[in-house]
Amino acid sequence: MAPFELAWAYASAHAASFAARYPKTLAASVSLSLAGFAATAFGVAPMVPDASSLPQRIVSERVSTVDLGAQLEALAEHDFDLFRSDATRASDTADSLLARLSVNDLAAATFLRTDPVARKLLEGRPGKRVQVRVDASGRLEELVARYAAPGNDKLPTQFTRLRVERAAGKLIAYSTLAPLTAQPLLASGTIRSTLFAATDEAGIPDAVATQIAEIFATDIDFRRELKKGATFSVVYEAMTADGEPVTWGTSNSGRVLAAEFINSKQTYSAMWFKDGEGKGSYFGLDGQSKQRSLLSSPLEFSRVTSGFAMRMHPILNTWKQHNGVDYGAPSGTPVRTIGDGVVEFSGWQNGYGNVVHIKHNNDLTTVYAHLSHIDVAKGVKVEQGQTIGAVGQTGWATGPHLHFEVKIDGVQQDPVLVAQSSEGVVLTPAAKTQLAQLSQSVRAQLGVAQTLAHAQVLGE
Repeated sequence: MAPFELAWAYASAHAASFAARYPKTLAASVSLSLAGFAATAFGVAPMVPDASSLPQRIVSERVSTVDLGAQLEALAEHDFDLFRSDATRASDTADSLLARLSVNDLAAATFLRTDPVARKLLEGRPGKRVQVRVDASGRLEELVARYAAPGNDKLPTQFTRLRVERAAGKLIAYSTLAPLTAQPLLASGTIRSTLFAATDEAGIPDAVATQIAEIFATDIDFRRELKKGATFSVVYEAMTADGEPVTWGTSNSGRVLAAEFINSKQTYSAMWFKDGEGKGSYFGLDGQSKQRSLLSSPLEFSRVTSGFAMRMHPILNTWKQHNGVDYGAPSGTPVRTIGDGVVEFSGWQNGYGNVVHIKHNNDLTTVYAHLSHIDVAKGVKVEQGQTIGAVGQTGWATGPHLHFEVKIDGVQQDPVLVAQSSEGVVLTPAAKTQLAQLSQSVRAQLGVAQTLAHAQVLGE
């Protein structure tokens, strides 16, 4: 199944879940739809006979009520299992965790404290997702916990599934490793202050929020033009454990597949699309490229401390042309290449300290200086956005920052102007046709997300 088809299936399930959680809001939405229908009916009503002139007949019939007592007795004969879920906390004990999950089972608490496998639930880092199944009396029937596999914290590919279950009247515990799976997720939100505050409120990872900001960077200035009340929708890949998004690791979310932003009554949409050669990029649903051949900055949400202009040199204390752009950022901040190319130089170079030179075409080269460390070697091919090192303070630097240069035929140029004048991605006629077909399903998915976003606002 294609990623967008998976996302549509997820959106449908999400809509069903919303219907269960917000019946009043759903009823309001249905009422609005029926109101529109009523308006249409009003237009054709005069075409039918007057209702007052039609024959009328009154029908009376005795209706016997069902014995509610018998129904309650029948229900009482059935055994019910209740499911609850929560996450472990740093202060948790076996008793406090089970109490929070409404488990009334002293034997189960003792088992979690003493069994060598079960006790791992409360060892190590908090935040383990726990789900329990109990009978009507609160006795534990099953407990399942999911958390990071050992050594999988940074780039998780597996997770630990710890299970406690009752067999032949006794509790047993065992754990297994299971693969994480990538699953398209759909989310939406409303801007109340900042983009990141809104994505946090919607449960969207920061990595996805950063992608959203970069996708629409040419449409919206997120520092100056973002308005309160703006809404957004996004379909993105997330790593999931048994269908639940993971909350551990530094790379638990993947690429944004589609997104829409409505700001100041203007709608901006984008989707990830791969051409026939497997090269991917973001395009508007109208087929226009959202991604230029050069990024505007080698850092995400960076702060320019010194532009491409005359300045007082911080070390030489003389006025001198600054033939690049300095970005202030903490040491260790990832530095990315602004375009596809080949590493021409990687190492130490006088006042530049640790520096990387990347050749992008016959006449264009970029330079990334004062790095704390370098992640690429000479001769390696790099792709736009790939991390090549980290911000540092090596060479002639008075504080942690990135010095960035763009050279054309060996002459330094203003990086901002060069990026703005770079070309967008051009599609072949066949690829344009394929994109147009895919955009129809993307519009439907984003439409569902926007409907949910508006309905949630009405339900608050």
